[in-house]
Amino acid sequence: MFGKRITLFKLFGFAVHIDLSWIIIAVLVTWSLAVGLFPFQYRGLSPGTYWIMGIAGALGLFASIIFHEMSHSLVARRFGIPMKGITLFIFGGVAEMDDEPPSPRAEFMMAIAGPLSSLFLAAAFYGLYLFGAQRGWPAPFNGVVGYLGLINGVLAVFNLIPAFPLDGGRVLRSILWGWRNDLRWGTRISSAIGSGFGIFLIFVGVLNALRGNFIGGVWQFLIGMFLRDAARMSYQQLLARQALEGETVRRFMQTDPVTVSPSVTLARLIEDYVYRHQFKMFPVVEGGELVGCIDLNQVKEIPRDAWPRRTVGEMARGCSGENTISPETDAVKALSKMNRTGRTRLLVVDRGKLVGILSLRDLLRFLSLKIELENGEERPASRPARGAEPGSEREAQKRKAA
Repeated sequence: MFGKRITLFKLFGFAVHIDLSWIIIAVLVTWSLAVGLFPFQYRGLSPGTYWIMGIAGALGLFASIIFHEMSHSLVARRFGIPMKGITLFIFGGVAEMDDEPPSPRAEFMMAIAGPLSSLFLAAAFYGLYLFGAQRGWPAPFNGVVGYLGLINGVLAVFNLIPAFPLDGGRVLRSILWGWRNDLRWGTRISSAIGSGFGIFLIFVGVLNALRGNFIGGVWQFLIGMFLRDAARMSYQQLLARQALEGETVRRFMQTDPVTVSPSVTLARLIEDYVYRHQFKMFPVVEGGELVGCIDLNQVKEIPRDAWPRRTVGEMARGCSGENTISPETDAVKALSKMNRTGRTRLLVVDRGKLVGILSLRDLLRFLSLKIELENGEERPASRPARGAEPGSEREAQKRKAA
């Protein structure tokens, strides 16, 4: 879902990240407030004042979304749901979960916490606005407070729409889940509604753009596309989790991985390994021990004319927890790590030794076959969200440098 992001701070133990796409919405919100809303509502102020109000309104919106997502996270923690943190991106914010809620009640309480928190902020800001209006507070300050009361009310109402993965859709899923004690059925119904609502927004956005409201129409179109894709992906992820439940990495790993010796030159690495096997990262092994990893980004740091003289051992870096995994790890956690890091292969390491490679392609093949044979339902996407590397370890020939 996310591209490059920056960690801003930690709050109550949760890391708050900002995706670089958030900068776009922050600029647009500030601009629309400074040249549109505030000049229309409060005439006669200086341009500088309007821009200060716009910046304050955008920062208030930023804080309100964090408050909304933090409410989700705190309730999730109470019910033992593992949370990775909070990320703000172009379409708002999301509290990132590592797993599905353990019960319909946990899902309901976690989902409803967000809209309730936004309603609380809406009431608090609007009450402050009324109080300030009675006391004659400065128009710029009261204008920003009134805007924050309005926007939090809008956020609460929009999120209560019963379209998954909006909060209202999660509330609906929890009700359906509790009614029939079937998480998959509840997810399928709420996701279908979410997808339908996304298509509706796309249609409305096109109509508005054709009628002259181009910017508003484009935003409705983009939000609709996002909701439609997110609804479909949520159902596919649930199918994947249930299909992999109880399986370990050991079952899916390839035990004959392509490895590189530290003595291999970068020129030979490119010709005999990268071009032949078409992988972007290779484990570096010497004497049966995993000594590091090397990828294309490291090679590109070295001038091409130096490749025949530089060796893999000089460039290899220690493998990290981001690209390694234990053979006994649950396959669901492995898939989650791949999704989080954008990697399509993980090194399977046991007590410092490389025992295999886990490939996203092999996991997806298993998922496709199992769901088709055992469930006869919609299969998960056949391709990862981020481009998978061609080939798989099973198809690659084992090649170790002397």
